[in-house]
Amino acid sequence: MSYSQKALDLLEAGKLNEFNDKYELALKKDSDDLLYSLAEELYSLGFSDKAKEIYIKMLSKYPDEDELRTNLADILIGEGHVDTALNYLSEIKPSSDAYVQSLMVQADLYQTQGMFEVSTEKLLEAKKIDPDERVITFALAELYFVMRNFNKSIPLYLHLIKQGITNISAVNVVERIGIAYANDGKFDHAIGYLKQIKTINMTPDVKFETAFTYLQLKDYANAIEIFKDLRDTDSQYATLYPYLADALSAEHKDEEALKVAQEGLSVDEYNEKLYVIAAKLSLKLFDEKQAEKYLRKGISIDPDDISIALELSNLLVKQERYDENIDLINSYMKDDQIDPQFYWNLAVSYDKQDALKDANKYYLAAIPYFKDMPSFLKMAALFFREYGDLQQSIALMKNYMELVPSDDEMAMLLEEYRQ
Repeated sequence: MSYSQKALDLLEAGKLNEFNDKYELALKKDSDDLLYSLAEELYSLGFSDKAKEIYIKMLSKYPDEDELRTNLADILIGEGHVDTALNYLSEIKPSSDAYVQSLMVQADLYQTQGMFEVSTEKLLEAKKIDPDERVITFALAELYFVMRNFNKSIPLYLHLIKQGITNISAVNVVERIGIAYANDGKFDHAIGYLKQIKTINMTPDVKFETAFTYLQLKDYANAIEIFKDLRDTDSQYATLYPYLADALSAEHKDEEALKVAQEGLSVDEYNEKLYVIAAKLSLKLFDEKQAEKYLRKGISIDPDDISIALELSNLLVKQERYDENIDLINSYMKDDQIDPQFYWNLAVSYDKQDALKDANKYYLAAIPYFKDMPSFLKMAALFFREYGDLQQSIALMKNYMELVPSDDEMAMLLEEYRQ
């Protein structure tokens, strides 16, 4: 038995001192082929220092063996010695058999540093040299996937699947292409791949993507089933709760949806989206007090989230709490945080408070945003009629009648103007 094999046996047995002794003997007495195999084994077991020592020893003996340089560079990158690794790689010329591998190592290095363009250049150069190498195709697909450039990653994954390659480097290519299609908004294509994977074999992320894709396709039953399975297997997966609540609400299961939102808040109490969902569900269940509680809590967590403030503003207008609504919206207007609905809500609030000048101002501000909304046009037309701006009232009535020609009451008012 060679010293290399004895060293590995001792390492497997956990006898590190004896392993070191046999390792030193292997360096002195074993053949180069045995040492190279020993280095590969040691690297795979996590003993990169020992592997690096062997590679350096062999490179001094075989300076033309560029594969040793790529192996060394790979180890050095893992140790954080990037410059030294690049020095080894730069010594490998395009004519070398190891050049493609050196490009792959460089691409991986630049990707970890966030230099995606350089990484892409290296992989494209490698693919040009060896266009049929599946590892290069996969690496390029994965890089585009990480860059969220899904329209470029999808054809590469498809190419692998057409070659019969569904698993590579511990990655399920079918999962990848399904997720890529989903992120690219092509949900019909995505589900065709994702549903091929048994739920039991899905990772939490794949379960989420699959359920989310069903949700986008309005297949609420399947979405709910998989979201619930994800919740049962990983209750701390906070992202699932808003979408599970939405799916349940779409199926008119509002009470269960509210419980899901509340459960989600127990997992992530700072998820302002869940506060909005819980508030909307509370309103659907006729609990305005609880809805306001959720909205105010959401605002306290993220005061800059206009969507939450807008929901609270709508509730205050509904409850005819006009002074509170004016104070709420003005606090956002001061910071130039404006949603067009704020104009409409302010106009209504000032109108109900008989502050007609301010109401006029905000109705005028709202018109460009709601000129195709019948409910706004009718309300604004009647306001301007009472305010005395007949020209504006007539213009809005005409717009309204184009959208709702069956409204006899408004038709009669418009006819009065014409007389």
